[in-house]
Amino acid sequence: MVNQEYELALARCPHCNIARPRLEECTSFRTKGHRNERTRYWAVYQCASCGGVVTTCSWHKETGVVHEMYPSAREVADDLPDRTREYLTQAIESTHAPAGSIMLSASAVDSMLKAKGLKDGSLYSRIDKAAMDHIITAEMALWAHDIRLDANNQRHSDESADLPSEKDALRAIDFVQALGNFLFVFPAIVARGRSGASADE
Repeated sequence: MVNQEYELALARCPHCNIARPRLEECTSFRTKGHRNERTRYWAVYQCASCGGVVTTCSWHKETGVVHEMYPSAREVADDLPDRTREYLTQAIESTHAPAGSIMLSASAVDSMLKAKGLKDGSLYSRIDKAAMDHIITAEMALWAHDIRLDANNQRHSDESADLPSEKDALRAIDFVQALGNFLFVFPAIVARGRSGASADE
């Protein structure tokens, strides 16, 4: 639980992912709805490392518990396989080192396909097999190949390829999270919903 204080105590900056960031308050203010209700207490913080701004909101008082935060920190879903969760967590935590982060994202993709039973052959062939078996869509397969190629460029130190940026690393993470949602998170949510519905019948 995080409180609105002069320094916001987050484990990582939502922008640059630096550990234990120094997030100092820039300004604070209060807002109300048009009927003079729904009072909210806002505080704006700046990261001393990257300059990114984080806005927080408490529903109760200026130094209260943070109920809303923009941008919110990236979270790794519990429904992902353990190995995928670890690769994805490390990819998120290392976006300041984009080449390494992209390789970890590719490992997360690899681990998800293996968790779905696609263990034979290269990552290239397993991505294509996943699309052929309708485990993923054709568009997802193309995106997965982009991540695979970006990771290959870094692993083999391809001198003709540009070094990746943090934006490239974040795009790779976006794909891993989208693929994880499609393959594991959404099916788990549906299963829990169906099991709850059955229990109510």
